[in-house]
Order: sequence, then C-alpha cells, then structure tokens
Amino acid sequence: MTVFQAIILGLVQGLTEFLPVSSSGHLVLVPELLGIPAPPLAFDVLLHLATAIAIAGYFAREIRLMVYSFLAPARLSEDDVKGFRRLALWLVVGSIPAGVAGLALGDFFESLFSSTLAVGVFLVVTSLLLVGAEKVVGSGSARRTVGDMGLFDALIVGGFQALAIAPGLSRSGSTIAGGIFLGLDRATAARFSFLLAIPAIGGAGLLKVPGMVDGIGESAPAYLVGAATALIAGVLTVHFLLRFLRTRGLWVFAGYTALLGALVIFLSLL
Repeated sequence: MTVFQAIILGLVQGLTEFLPVSSSGHLVLVPELLGIPAPPLAFDVLLHLATAIAIAGYFAREIRLMVYSFLAPARLSEDDVKGFRRLALWLVVGSIPAGVAGLALGDFFESLFSSTLAVGVFLVVTSLLLVGAEKVVGSGSARRTVGDMGLFDALIVGGFQALAIAPGLSRSGSTIAGGIFLGLDRATAARFSFLLAIPAIGGAGLLKVPGMVDGIGESAPAYLVGAATALIAGVLTVHFLLRFLRTRGLWVFAGYTALLGALVIFLSLL
C-alpha cells in the first residue's frame, strides 16, 4: 500500500466513521472505485484505533469526569457524581448488544462485506432511518437530555449500534436515529452516539490486534500516515457534526445515502 492510498483510506475512515453515511460501506466501495487494494487487517485495525483515539480525545473531559465520579467523587458535586456515574453505566449497557451480536453473528456480518449489493441495500436502510428520525423531530414532540435516559433507552440505542455491524448501515446514523426515536434532540443523540463509539470502535480494534502484528512490515510508514490522517479527520468531523446538528437536520445525509445506495444497487445488478 502506498502513502497516497493510505491517506485516501484514512480520510474515508475519519470522515465517514462519524458522519451518518457508513464508514464500513465506504471502505468497501472506495477501494473498488479507485482501484485501491482492499485494506489488510493490520491497516483496518490501525484506522479503527485511530478513530477511537480521536473520539476519546475529543470527549476527554467527559471521560475524566466519569472516572472521577467513581474514583474521586469528592472532586465533583453530588449531582455530577450521580450524572456521570449514570452516563458511564448507560455506555456499558449500550455496548452490550453490539458485543453479543458480534460474537453470535460475526461470521454472517463478515460475509456481507464481500457483497456490494448488500452495501447498497444497507445504505438505503440508513437513509430510511435518518428520514424517520427527522420525521420524529418534525412532529414537535418533547426532547429529552442524556440525564433523562434510563436502562431501556441505553439498550435500545445499543441495539441500533448492533445492527450497524452490517456494511452500509451507518453506526453513527443508526444510533443518532435511535436516540431521536427515544426523544433526544439531534445534538444530544449525536453526543451519546459518539461516546458509545469509544468502546465499540476501540474494543473491535483491540480484539484484532493479535492478528495484525505480522501484517505491517515494510508498509509501516504508510500505515502510520493513514492512521494519523484518520485521527485528524475524525476529530474535525466530530466537531463539525455536533455544531451542524445544533441548527440543521439529517436530510442532507439521508439524501446522500439514498442516492449512493440506489447507485450501488443498480451497478451491482448490472
């Protein structure tokens, strides 16, 4: 893999991991469209770890306060201790469905990555989820905060994340939509989605670390450049999307995934 190819794939990972357009789908489609060899396991792991570091760095304050709420509660107010302990618990609970799905159905989901038709179909499903979320927001129903979430809410959002193991079904799009369906506003749903991404992306990457060591070799410089690109792009994308969703909706992403999905389905059926 060349440095240029690594940069392209790093950009794709960093941008699409957090935008509701499906990073897994783009990492299947972009190499095919540009004639880039499918990324080896080692490079895929590095990209995922880089984006996990990006999101953890962006939310370093929230992570620190969650740690303080358990290990140094005297540093926080009583309300903050309760609030950040609950947030930590919801992140653990929300991570369970994806972990179970990955262990039970990992081989099935893995087989879908070789099918561009499946990617196209799931991109359309992503679009439908985003449209549904916007319809809920447009209904004018009361919006809730993360502090209003309960165990059931965390499990539901986690269930949406579990479905997004399929290529083309956006993890961020699914979990943001799930949060909106439960009554969260767009920006709050996005923040919870991004925090939930830390154990999901980081855990998936760490599980594959033992199998990546022998795959780096002479490609190490290109791999590191790609990972750095993914990290920087990831931080910028998270910052952009959180600001974007304060005043704007998900329609542009719904339109993009619908058009891309339809195009992929059409081309795959030719």
